[in-house]
Amino acid sequence: MIRIAHADDASAVHDIYTPSVLHGVETFETELPGVEAMRERILTRLRHYPWIVWEEDGRVLAYAYASRFRERAAYDWIAETSIYVHADARRRGIARKLYGTLLEVMCLQGINQAVGVITLPGQSSVTMHETMGFTPAGVWRSSGYKLAQWWDVGVWQKQLQPTQTPPRPVTPFPAVDAEQLKALFAA
Repeated sequence: MIRIAHADDASAVHDIYTPSVLHGVETFETELPGVEAMRERILTRLRHYPWIVWEEDGRVLAYAYASRFRERAAYDWIAETSIYVHADARRRGIARKLYGTLLEVMCLQGINQAVGVITLPGQSSVTMHETMGFTPAGVWRSSGYKLAQWWDVGVWQKQLQPTQTPPRPVTPFPAVDAEQLKALFAA
């Protein structure tokens, strides 16, 4: 089941995130944030952007969220996306379903473009993004140092819906129609 994340998910989200921090390069974070910090991240992000989880039998197996791309107001209609899946739940289609739902929620908000930032080579992430309709937008060479080496970072983008001139303001996530969300999560 897909649902909106809540503060009580912080521990499960932290557990899913931990291997990426300690042993992976899916994130350039190098120290565990802690459960309380993760709780604050969830609550803070939900004030404007979606943070959703995949839950089975009461266990959170994956999470996805959108976040502000850049601080200047002209960037309000573009958001960066992230997704993490528990090792036990990979290769089951969860990532594509959850990510697809995230993108649909962003459309409901009026966000026009999604950006995925991938540590390269990151072939599984590249494949997933391209399957979801993202296209390569550039590479930041040697932009992150982690696990004793420099890593390139690729940027993939997806146009979610046509732009409008002038654009309507982006709807904060809490103001998105609850019935529309319920229908998306049930699909």
